[in-house]
Amino acid sequence: MRVLSGIQPSGSLHLGNYFGMMQKMIAYQRQEELFCFIANYHAQTSLSDGKVLARGTLEAAANFLALGLDPEKSVFWVQSDVPEVQELTWLLSNFTPMGLLERCHSYKDKVAQGIKPNHGLFAYPVLMTADILLYQSETVPVGKDQKQHLEVARDIAIKFNNEYGDIFTIPEPDIDDNVATIPGLDGRKMSKSYGNTIDLFLDDKPLRKQVMRIVTAPIAVEEPKDPDACNVYKIYRLFLNKEEDEALRARYAAGGLGFGEVKQELFEKIRDTFAPYTERRKELLADPDEIRRILAAGAERARAFAWKTLRKVRKKTGLVY
Repeated sequence: MRVLSGIQPSGSLHLGNYFGMMQKMIAYQRQEELFCFIANYHAQTSLSDGKVLARGTLEAAANFLALGLDPEKSVFWVQSDVPEVQELTWLLSNFTPMGLLERCHSYKDKVAQGIKPNHGLFAYPVLMTADILLYQSETVPVGKDQKQHLEVARDIAIKFNNEYGDIFTIPEPDIDDNVATIPGLDGRKMSKSYGNTIDLFLDDKPLRKQVMRIVTAPIAVEEPKDPDACNVYKIYRLFLNKEEDEALRARYAAGGLGFGEVKQELFEKIRDTFAPYTERRKELLADPDEIRRILAAGAERARAFAWKTLRKVRKKTGLVY
């Protein structure tokens, strides 16, 4: 089974990125055919500083590699290093009804958050569709917020196939309901746009400061508490196995557990879990040319797959004459 997903290089990595996508993607490489890319074209819909984007791209690659992505067991590249994706985006645009894009809630949400509307932001789902279809992806891990975009990709692929035959594999979403939406400090989805993240690879002091900002209810220490209504628990449980989770829930129900105490435990859990990855990340960033070499090799492999698909599309659409 071929699995594909990507991550934007727009800012620091947080727990939502890790548990929502990266952890699963890294696990896939053990048993599936994994295609993983850094979506720097997508990042341009909200990021115009070229120096920041370039630095963020290298950092995103270092993040994946430090967390365990093996470029020998997967295809790992930067989106802009495979120009075929832009040609396919244009070709698919001619099979994308305006109404399909106008119904996408992500565009409306981002504009409502103050992001300047532009064509790139509006047509984002078509580029995402090209990312998916170009590599004949069978499974695409997505969060609930991206499910609609995957449905758009399926609609466009079906419309194209109806016109020209079975060119594209119809992708299926892979949504883990347990981690589909990772809560942030305020209980909303963890997102840089909300400023409610817990970032990875932080030093102890700023990490602890973020954890201590998690919003909790004004309940006395001695009172029993509902873990399912607690933002701290919702994040903490992501690190726990079944037995550890049951033990923590019991402590909530028994009373006598202060939110400050459980926040301190969560801080220590995050720090200890990611400490080895943080050191590996520092080593990688100290040698950016090695990161570039890994990405260039991945792009070469990705382009070989991409050209097979695009050659079929060009022939069917009359661009080969």
